[in-house]
Amino acid sequence: MSTVNEGENRTFQCYLPNASRAWIELKGKIIKPETEDNAIFRFSIPSAEPIRSILICYMDSSGYVEKKHNPYFFEPYLKKEDLYSYVSGESYRAYEFMGAHRIKFPECEGIMFTVYAPNANCVSVIGNFNHWIAGSHPMMNIDNSGIWSIFIPDINGDEIYKYAIRTRNGDLLEKSDPYAFKTELRPRTGSVTNIDEFRWNDREWMKRRFSTNYEVEPIMVYEIHLGSWLREDESLYASYLDLEKRLIPYLKENRFNYVEFLPVMEHPLDDSWGYQVVNYYSPTSRHGNPEGFKHLINALHENNIGVYLDWVPAHFPMDSYGLGLYDGSHLYEYENPKRGIQPDWGTYVFDVGRRHVINFLISNAAFWVREYHCDGLRIDAVSSMLYLDYSRKDGEWEPNIYGGHENLESIAFFRSLNEHIHRSFPGVVLIAEESTSWPGVTSRIESGGLGFDMKWNMGWMHDTLEYFSYDPIYRKYHQDRITFSFWYSFSEKFILPLSHDEVVYGKGSIFQKMPGDEWQKYANVRLLYSYMFSFPGKKMIFMGDEFAVSSEWDFSKGLINNAETNSFMNGVRETLRDLNDIYISRSFLARGDFNGGAFQWIDYSDRESSIFSFIRRDQQSDHFLVFVFNCTPVIRKDYRIGVPRSGEWKEIFNSDSQYYGGSGVGNEGKVIASKKWWHNMENSIEITLPPLGCLILEWRL
Repeated sequence: MSTVNEGENRTFQCYLPNASRAWIELKGKIIKPETEDNAIFRFSIPSAEPIRSILICYMDSSGYVEKKHNPYFFEPYLKKEDLYSYVSGESYRAYEFMGAHRIKFPECEGIMFTVYAPNANCVSVIGNFNHWIAGSHPMMNIDNSGIWSIFIPDINGDEIYKYAIRTRNGDLLEKSDPYAFKTELRPRTGSVTNIDEFRWNDREWMKRRFSTNYEVEPIMVYEIHLGSWLREDESLYASYLDLEKRLIPYLKENRFNYVEFLPVMEHPLDDSWGYQVVNYYSPTSRHGNPEGFKHLINALHENNIGVYLDWVPAHFPMDSYGLGLYDGSHLYEYENPKRGIQPDWGTYVFDVGRRHVINFLISNAAFWVREYHCDGLRIDAVSSMLYLDYSRKDGEWEPNIYGGHENLESIAFFRSLNEHIHRSFPGVVLIAEESTSWPGVTSRIESGGLGFDMKWNMGWMHDTLEYFSYDPIYRKYHQDRITFSFWYSFSEKFILPLSHDEVVYGKGSIFQKMPGDEWQKYANVRLLYSYMFSFPGKKMIFMGDEFAVSSEWDFSKGLINNAETNSFMNGVRETLRDLNDIYISRSFLARGDFNGGAFQWIDYSDRESSIFSFIRRDQQSDHFLVFVFNCTPVIRKDYRIGVPRSGEWKEIFNSDSQYYGGSGVGNEGKVIASKKWWHNMENSIEITLPPLGCLILEWRL
């Protein structure tokens, strides 16, 4: 129901579908309705009168008279500007009035429920408070906008509820709240009212974020699935508090300064790892309540660790209580099945050309940044949104208005998303998981790009892992897998992922991908990570990779509490720690991640020996790092390479160090450059290259 103040009076509208007559008793006076239209009775009440003093009376068709304090009255909550912005598709804070919110009136307090269901005949709220009887708390269609709302007094937090939606064909649907801030633990599917009283204590982090230029900062991301990082058994999930206690020291110990969570939004199927979201505004209840998740993020920020969240605006599952066919129509998904169903995943595809869908998704992105202080979103499955023919055969898709296969609505959506987030939240980054050669993913919108801050370098990941999976005797035939990535490495602003996608579905763990015996496998893993940290771009690895776990990731089993450990595994972890330290302490490496002028090849032509080398330079001072990779188990003595400066070059890193589990072949900590022309440089050095090893040599003025 709604109320409107009109001078000394305010107008009440009551929806009474079973009433043949209705009136109000107020302090012994009877007030008749001014108008009646389709069971909506309109009364004019003195503004000074409190809500709870009003007695609503109505007679049903049998002549029975019911008298009670009307629980359906509420003060105006949806402002006209909110209604207009929602209808126009520019409501990027829609969660502030949609969903369930606690409202305090002078007379009472309760929950205001608001939902968008424009094709419904009627909508009501159901829950334990009305024995789940549809129609007990009917909602009002505000100005026939399709936005239904009701205030229900005397309920508070932790009330389970859904919306009962009567469709135009007479079906009764029970749907969860698209804007629910809290949900029941699966397999239950109810939405839960949530009273947010959390107080943040990360002000210093948020101030720094505002002025941080991520392009020149070292970014080392630890990708994690909360449900399997710490888990006692298959049926018991760790709480957000338990994760906080174990995860933060672990990240600091291993020198990661960002964590990326696989989707934490509520999802029904564990096997989906969170990538089939039903409740976009609710962190999963598997680990506790929303306050617990905020506490985890707050603690990460207090320890100078940033938080990225995976976000899935491409598609959603077909569960009957979710977004699909929400009001009996294709409200959130494309109606055309050639667009509306994603064949790879058996899910619905968001219709990002519709205004309320744009409201829903961009508001959701802003919600996780504003309300949960996350520092960035990694947008999943961007390619599936950009291409109309993604994973579709001829005849299974329709071209755009120009005859092409580009989804013009998705392009506009991504630009609006990036524009809004960057304008509203300086320092927050948006990262695209885009696996094709779509141009300008990280280019500025005004120059025709999509406006993302970074893009996963999927080509680098696939080529690199393929190269390292070859037996070293055959690597000389595939050195282009290494060199090709450099030719496009500055075409976008890349983050280098070794992600969860590469250690599932029979692909094996990073360790299992490596050829050779146990010693060679671990040496190859150390060599791989050395190459990753030398390559321009921000860094990311998936949980378990940091100690070369020997088995493929299993989402149903805990990683840390069941982690294998041996000297080789510890050696891999120490390798990563030292590489992280080098990346942080040599700040020009991060400054050059997106700058081609800070990179120079020395030699990429020695295919026969499977050796390549290059320089990373500080363009602000005379400071150089030389990286040399020997991708075979053969020790190479007296191997000459050109270097840009004469004098002493320190060996600051050797992946074959005995400290890491290697054989200890090296150059006793330093080499001296001589005036001998080599590789188009005036100076050169002779070095011993360790087997399956990487050397990092440093020269500084």
